Amino acid sequence: MVARSRFMKVGIIQMKTNTKRNLITFAAIVAIALAGYAFAEPHGGPGGCPGGWHGHGFAMEHLTKGLDLTPDQQSKVQPLIDQAKPQIIAIHKDAMEKTHAIMDKTMTQIRPILTPDQQKKFDAFQKAHQDMRNAMQELHAATQQ
Repeated sequence: MVARSRFMKVGIIQMKTNTKRNLITFAAIVAIALAGYAFAEPHGGPGGCPGGWHGHGFAMEHLTKGLDLTPDQQSKVQPLIDQAKPQIIAIHKDAMEKTHAIMDKTMTQIRPILTPDQQKKFDAFQKAHQDMRNAMQELHAATQQ
């Protein structure tokens, strides 16, 4: 009886550990996705930040100050940045779509592993993530106008 009780305690502890690990993994995935979106999203999109992208170090202002560019150099560098910008935005958009697809698939696989109570919490996490994604998209759209 004592061995069985000890075995059950170990099983319960292991189940709690797995649940915590799953929730931490989910939270990490969401955090990485949101951080990636926020980091790589251009300020204000194509017409946003003058000359560059947030977090990428290619902003004209950073290049001008960091390299002490002359006005002649600035006039030559700016068109190169402008030319690359739509390509980077397109690559980022594609990467984010693929990331969301992988996250959705992973979440679909995690959910059946959880208990009904955990599924309720998990669903709440997913809804909060979706609400955050929608809010970010609305903010981005509003800055485009």
